[in-house]
Amino acid sequence: MSDSRLNVVLCWHMHQPQYRDLMSGAYQLPWTYLHAIKDYTDMAAHLEAEPAARAVVNFAPILLEQIEDYARQIDGFLRNSQAIRDPVLAALANPALPAEPEARLHLLRACLGANETRMIERFAPYRRLAQMARWVGEHPEMLHYVNNQFLADLLVWYHLAWLGETVRRGDDRVRRLLDKGSGYTLHDRRELLDIVGALLGGIIQRYARLAEQGRVELSVTPYAHPILPLLIDLQSAREAMPQAPPPALDAYPGGAERARWHLREGITVFERHFGFKPAGCWPSEGGVSAPALKLLAESGFTWAATGEGVLRHSLVKAGHAPHALKAAWLYRPYAVTDTGMSCFFRDDELSDQIGFTYATWHADDAVANLVHRLEQCADSCHGHADRVVSIILDGENAWEHYPENGYYFLSTLYRKLARHPRLTLTTFSDYLETHPTKRLRALVPGSWVYGTFSTWIGDAQKNRGWEMLAEAKRAFDRAWPRLDDAHRERALRQLAVCEGSDWFWWFGDYNPAETVSDFERLYRLHLSNLYQLIGAEPPEYLSQVFAHGHGAPAHGGTMRPGTSEE
Repeated sequence: MSDSRLNVVLCWHMHQPQYRDLMSGAYQLPWTYLHAIKDYTDMAAHLEAEPAARAVVNFAPILLEQIEDYARQIDGFLRNSQAIRDPVLAALANPALPAEPEARLHLLRACLGANETRMIERFAPYRRLAQMARWVGEHPEMLHYVNNQFLADLLVWYHLAWLGETVRRGDDRVRRLLDKGSGYTLHDRRELLDIVGALLGGIIQRYARLAEQGRVELSVTPYAHPILPLLIDLQSAREAMPQAPPPALDAYPGGAERARWHLREGITVFERHFGFKPAGCWPSEGGVSAPALKLLAESGFTWAATGEGVLRHSLVKAGHAPHALKAAWLYRPYAVTDTGMSCFFRDDELSDQIGFTYATWHADDAVANLVHRLEQCADSCHGHADRVVSIILDGENAWEHYPENGYYFLSTLYRKLARHPRLTLTTFSDYLETHPTKRLRALVPGSWVYGTFSTWIGDAQKNRGWEMLAEAKRAFDRAWPRLDDAHRERALRQLAVCEGSDWFWWFGDYNPAETVSDFERLYRLHLSNLYQLIGAEPPEYLSQVFAHGHGAPAHGGTMRPGTSEE
């Protein structure tokens, strides 16, 4: 046993892709504002409640912009009667509920988009409404029997279920609405809208205050969450997965400059929201390569983080088979040769325990198990005060699988870790101020998923997505000289959205059919909008579905197969 304390970093990645149609301003899916009022809110509250806790919180810039836009929409509606551009949120706000059968059916089905066990079954009134709504959804000819009160109650319960647990416990207005159970009035709906607006309007400032107090380190992802190594060099995917068939193109046109643009714009958006430049970057999907790390260093970053598999592959390539004891190789940052960057590597097992396993455990048992595992890590790191365990995972979607949105797990986790005599919660930047890094001669390109890019390239549907994107980029390049400044700015942002990682994640027949359909349709919409903005006719294939999933419908954010939800 050692008196030295083991450094532990909890890093939460907050990310949603662009759900807004940039041409019309209408939101196609509601997950950004729903995760904001539930997960981003709760995650801030747990950190606020434990002053001794420390964490890293990473934000995708495109998420920050959407949260800001939602807050403005609600404020504009309440103050100036401006329209809300999300159909579900607009239905909560507007006195008149949709009258058209198709719109009512869409709303009814949308209000079932919640975790069945933890969010619907938990509340008896919502459970009863959901049972009836599902039956009507299966028998749409019975829709004319659904009155406005049923829809109003369903809408209210949908939003009550999506509120953060800390909000349900701490807001008297919410408790009153929960106790009422049914018969919600327009005043009730407007009161709930006001609550939602206040949460959206305050969430970014809450994290900014935590950063000012030194209790969190805020980091950032490239603007629209693209995978930098694949933008820079599509062939980089082959190093870790040489047998995977590539797309029918040698490279993404102008990819290196597009990577620089995402980094510049990401920093600009982050600085506008938080008032300072970030020191660290969680590259989209933890996607790294030596050229990508060089671009990060050029942009002013000092650290990045990625998955355990990347380090494993890199060590194997260098002829150093990783020891079974992770303390011998994983629990330290590495300075990657000739990049100017320090890179931290995620402990996959510990991170995935939180993402998958602990949701079905009693909170006390789950935290005790994690703490015990960290104590074992401390034992194995005996005499090495420079060791650091990096627990990195999504900060939003896992909690809907936990009882009470992870309330007991998270509150207990922060309390136990912050007060543990042998563990020190820290941040990546704070760690680097006082500890050295180990040299890593070469880095095998990869991501946090399996240490490869297999989730985004190498499958027939994913490759087709890249081919469509590259063709749109070539059309963009041809049109660029004739575009005026206003169209250039709009087209640049539309192109950035198309370059995001989420579309390629979902393509593939191993993913749930309904979710694949949502993201495939949205991807084609974004590509079509890009052609429209540059004054070119969209190709005929954008009117045709090209990616199909399978299995049961999925609701919520981005489910990551084989890992936690992200």
